[in-house]
Amino acid sequence: MAPKALSLSSLSTLYPLSLTHQLTNSSRTFLRLHSSKPTLIICKSVRPHTDKQSPNLETRISVSAPEPDGTGAAAPTRGDIFLERQKLLADSARVLGATKKKKKREEVSGSVKVSRVVPSCYGCGAPLQIVESDAPGYVDPDIYELKKKHRQLRTVLCGRCRLLSHGHMITAVGGHGGYSGGKQFVSAEELREKLSHLRHEKALIVKLVDIVDFNGSFLARVRDLAGANPIILVVTKVDLLPKGTDLNCVGDWVVETTVKKKLNVLSVHLTSSKSLVGIAGIVSEIQREKKGSANVGKSAFINALLKMLSYKDPVAAAARKYKPIQSAVPGTTLGPIQIDAFLGGGKLYDTPGVHLHHRQAAVVHSEDLPALAPQSRLRGRSFPAGLDEMTSRKIGSNGLNGFSIFWGGLVRIDVLKVLPHTCLTFFGPKALPIHLVTTDNADEFYQREVGILLTPPIGKERRDDWMGLETQRQLQLKFEDARRPACDVAISGLGWIAVEPVGRSSGVSDSSLEETEKELLLNVHVPKPVEIFVRPPMPVGKAGEEWYQYRDLTEKEAEIRPKWYF
Repeated sequence: MAPKALSLSSLSTLYPLSLTHQLTNSSRTFLRLHSSKPTLIICKSVRPHTDKQSPNLETRISVSAPEPDGTGAAAPTRGDIFLERQKLLADSARVLGATKKKKKREEVSGSVKVSRVVPSCYGCGAPLQIVESDAPGYVDPDIYELKKKHRQLRTVLCGRCRLLSHGHMITAVGGHGGYSGGKQFVSAEELREKLSHLRHEKALIVKLVDIVDFNGSFLARVRDLAGANPIILVVTKVDLLPKGTDLNCVGDWVVETTVKKKLNVLSVHLTSSKSLVGIAGIVSEIQREKKGSANVGKSAFINALLKMLSYKDPVAAAARKYKPIQSAVPGTTLGPIQIDAFLGGGKLYDTPGVHLHHRQAAVVHSEDLPALAPQSRLRGRSFPAGLDEMTSRKIGSNGLNGFSIFWGGLVRIDVLKVLPHTCLTFFGPKALPIHLVTTDNADEFYQREVGILLTPPIGKERRDDWMGLETQRQLQLKFEDARRPACDVAISGLGWIAVEPVGRSSGVSDSSLEETEKELLLNVHVPKPVEIFVRPPMPVGKAGEEWYQYRDLTEKEAEIRPKWYF
């Protein structure tokens, strides 16, 4: 059988094209094609023509119209190339113009940028220096020169961060502790000034709030800083909530509280940097800026975020070697820390928190700070349900009326008027002891036992410097349903007390509660700058799911209401 030969059905070009082919009769044949329009190139299998007169086979090249089999795009014409080039130039000009506008906005607003000239500590973001040993960013001169010689200053950890990484408690908030030399680091006013430019820029604000200290860590006047910018609210440390807590109820409670503040919240995420719960859900939403209160776990969140990103991005995996320092000390991060976390060249920034003077961490000694940080799941301690038999007999049928409860040396609650079966449940650090005494003996008991039984403060020296519980606030609490908590009394920087008009285990009938005045009176004492918040009760534990009620929403409210994720 004669072999098949391939023929070109059609050729197209702007120039004359010459094709040479060696035929079987050794003669050279030229084919010259002219076409005014671009056409398609067709490859087709045909049988060669057989001439009985000639023993030789001739390969013929035939030109025919395009056929449907084997069609493909022709090479780009000059016009196509010109249009493509013009499109690329237009795109480049658009990108360049946007970059220039962004630089101009940054110059006008005076936005804070990570310095590319002055090297900074990768642990806290403070500029490196070799002059003041009691100031942030200090590095031994020999180490500094060696790292500078090898261009490794971005891998240097300052002296303060080294101490923090070994468990030392060194604060950095203006007016609260510091090195032995008394050098202060960052004031709340300075940090507010650094963040104030955000309201004039287009930015995605990622705000972090500590669920254990929700009200204390929720920055006041946040609208003054964020302006109309959208906010992603990240609620940290949800792994510390009591066992059996329904996070659906907690998520709805957070949204209800946030909506009342009239913020432009896009979504709410319940997360844990320790167990990585909820981190994967917000990786796609995190942009370059991230703001929050000091000591809510922003650096821990950054580290958890890098861990999650490292599974997909090799650059993030490399960045984990030099990640920000995290500690229980408020103000660990002193300046913006740039992290190369994305393969495409994007940057991640860990920024300082805004320090709030009204939290307990602002008044206790730096070495007492670990006592304020819960290390495991919270377990509510209830009174009078948790009292021994002798103390319960002393209380009698009058309940907690006429008694005072001390929460460490930081909080005192005088019970002025409650129902006989009213129960107070404390949610906070286990390290703080709780003591019950009669209100008549409360002053004497506190003066005698502060720094000993009532801690913090811990030790005689800190006890002598302790200013005491100078702030009092009388709370008039009303309730509608005695079977659910009336409210939470939140102590900024510590935790909260759930006030239940009638304890769940009391066995009191509903008919006996109808004639009550439905009012409770408490007197709360705290150190001077610490604030007290009265809020709707947070639904925690298994009981929270039973009594929590979801609010009925209109169609419009449901449409604009932020969603929560965990």
